[in-house]
Amino acid sequence: MIKDRKQRAAARRIRSGNGRPLKPFRPWQPLSRALFRLTLTHDDGRRAVYAVDVPYWQQILTEDGKGRAHLYLDGRHHSRSALPAAFPVPGGVIEVDATAFGLKRCHYVTDEGAEYRLVPDERSAEGRRARLDRDHPVVSRAIGVLSLLLLIVPILLVVPQVVEAVSHVPPLAERFGTFTSPVDLPLWLNTALGFCASTASVERATRLRWNALLDGSS
Repeated sequence: MIKDRKQRAAARRIRSGNGRPLKPFRPWQPLSRALFRLTLTHDDGRRAVYAVDVPYWQQILTEDGKGRAHLYLDGRHHSRSALPAAFPVPGGVIEVDATAFGLKRCHYVTDEGAEYRLVPDERSAEGRRARLDRDHPVVSRAIGVLSLLLLIVPILLVVPQVVEAVSHVPPLAERFGTFTSPVDLPLWLNTALGFCASTASVERATRLRWNALLDGSS
């Protein structure tokens, strides 16, 4: 029931496209745009190329801060939707969702429930990260582990300080008492930890990795 409700809500967000051509990915756009593609073969043997274009800057300009996803069919603007988006395509839907750090989902979900991640443009940040993983798997895994550590360590150090600050709010202090954090770091170090966590989340977003506790906390 919840899934059906989400699908109906996603369908209401879809608007028809205007047929404009898909712009090529530019060298200066890796951190401001995501571009993924999916090739499907129809029952009659005809191939169709779908492209999902997500300009990250639209998150700043939209009132809800969620941005927009644009679907292109064979190089022409087919439809658009506020995020999270679910574009109906032959045999299933293309699901797209984003965070403040990039995409956390861009998958083709078949009617049978199988999921396939779309192929990122080679020039995009996601495409370059995928190429690194393909050409240098050991280095890629090391970067992935480092990103995970750069998320976990700040959470372990910063969260107790946040809890201490919140516990001193008068209504909470009167009801639950106060909490003293075992960690007390200077502002500059807390700021540096926050920067490290944000950088790690951006790296994870290039792999469409997202965890509500880890990436959501950063």
